[in-house]
Amino acid sequence: MPLAIFDLDNTLLAGDSDHAWGEFLVARQLVDSEEHQRRNDEFYVQYQQGGLDIDAYLRFALAPIAGQSPAELAPLHRDFMENYIAAMQLPKATALIDKHRQQGHTLMIITATNRFVTGPIAKALGIDILLASEAEIIDGAYTGQSEDIPCFQEGKVVRLNRWLRENGKDLAGSYFYSDSHNDLPLLKQVDHPVAVDPDQTLRDYAAQQGWPIISLR
Repeated sequence: MPLAIFDLDNTLLAGDSDHAWGEFLVARQLVDSEEHQRRNDEFYVQYQQGGLDIDAYLRFALAPIAGQSPAELAPLHRDFMENYIAAMQLPKATALIDKHRQQGHTLMIITATNRFVTGPIAKALGIDILLASEAEIIDGAYTGQSEDIPCFQEGKVVRLNRWLRENGKDLAGSYFYSDSHNDLPLLKQVDHPVAVDPDQTLRDYAAQQGWPIISLR
């Protein structure tokens, strides 16, 4: 059962769920709107340019949920799903997931976005295995800090390799779909790398390597 691995933001979704969560908090007036919007946009540009400080970003992204439990935040996340994520869902992405499911492949999402944001999205997409950056929970509440290795750039490879060891799997016949040059470390590890609506850096590299370039938009 080969792995079919998917990046989430701007791959299976027509947008970035992490950045959208920041915009959602601003729209609901749950943060200092001007400052949060400015920093949210700055971090997103850093990500696009390949220079994101993932630890600094996770501290920023997780601070607004600190001191609250998953149950307390569930209604807020439902609002986010209904009013932001639903509009990002792509019929072609659903069809691609279904194609791999019908072939008996093991489905996985691997994303730098934290599990609080992405857990319900993965569930909505029908994918049970999610590797994401982890939000620390102590005594039932989010601390506002991350834990474990961030699931970003080379960290995706480290986290995936750990999962493979723990589950007795390997990358034989594996697929990985991504839009971002930040995912080149993992794209180089799989048998079937696929660039999906890629940024220019990934598009150029994929073309040089003869990798498939597809669009789900």
